[in-house]
Amino acid sequence: MSDSLPIAFVVPLQGPTGIYGPSCLACGELAAEQLNAVDGILGKHVELVVVDGGREPEVVAAEVGALVDSGRVKAVAGWHISAVRQAITRRIGGKVVYAYAAMHEGRDDTPGVFMLGERPINQLLPAAHWMREQLGVGRWAVVGNDYVFPRVTGATARLALADGPSTVVSETYVPLGTTNFSRVLTDLELCRTSNEVDGVIMLLMGQDAVHFNRQFARQGLSDRLARLSPAVEENTLLGGGAGAHENLYAAAAYFDGLDTAESSELARAYYARYGRWAPALNAVGESCYEAILFLARLGKTTGSMAVADVGAMASGTFYDGPRGLVRLDGNLLDQDVYLASANGLAFEIQEQIARAT
Repeated sequence: MSDSLPIAFVVPLQGPTGIYGPSCLACGELAAEQLNAVDGILGKHVELVVVDGGREPEVVAAEVGALVDSGRVKAVAGWHISAVRQAITRRIGGKVVYAYAAMHEGRDDTPGVFMLGERPINQLLPAAHWMREQLGVGRWAVVGNDYVFPRVTGATARLALADGPSTVVSETYVPLGTTNFSRVLTDLELCRTSNEVDGVIMLLMGQDAVHFNRQFARQGLSDRLARLSPAVEENTLLGGGAGAHENLYAAAAYFDGLDTAESSELARAYYARYGRWAPALNAVGESCYEAILFLARLGKTTGSMAVADVGAMASGTFYDGPRGLVRLDGNLLDQDVYLASANGLAFEIQEQIARAT
């Protein structure tokens, strides 16, 4: 290959979302190795320049901006919270292609930004409908971190469910990094006792979700209130311990053990590369793998990595990956989404709740 294509790979290595970091790094590295074993991206060797996305958003954005301005990187990819994404787009929007891997609250029309994760319309909302139909859970208390993704997603759920048989009864948002949920749990206990709620929509990230689930179980709420989350994954289950997840459900486009040909292919390659004690293979890590391969697909389709040229990747384009068949819808992805129940430290798929159309 003639030279390299350096990519700013923004993933959390500290803070509440640092729990996802090892999975992100392993999956990103695997994607780069697989591409480099063939012809990289645009004939160039893929180089991941790791940026710690677990710091304050403006700090992360400043580092990414300096890398872009100096020409050190030619694209940006990775999993990080929406507050970090917004800071990055304010700093470098329109300068380079940005493959944002995480589930998100909705469209971001910044030139060059592609939003590859799940969003409420194909993740949280169909999951809530399933839980109403199958479990009779329909009166929800939202508990989330206090930043853009949880707040917008909570508001979306409140508005979308208002005219149906389900409803959002309350919304509570706590700072990212909260470790003590005693007041929140007391309020939930009172609401359950008065028969006001029968489920909790958890919009808590990483270690915050671990603390919440442990305390939720210790307070004896697990058998009385169902929990539903678009963010809980295998690392969260490991952190919480086997006894913290009774009546807990998660919605995502990928789970370790998802029984499809595409997901099985990734799992075989992942565990062959990293072995039995690999970081958890989960939706967060897989989304990073997806983002790096998306950049390769973008380059192959458009023959370029320039923001001005990526419009050649037409809306409506279908392609397949570990999540199965996905479809580009503007700068968003439509994808299959599944609902799973936690069983100790693993997930059991219950049903496919959304399809790429």
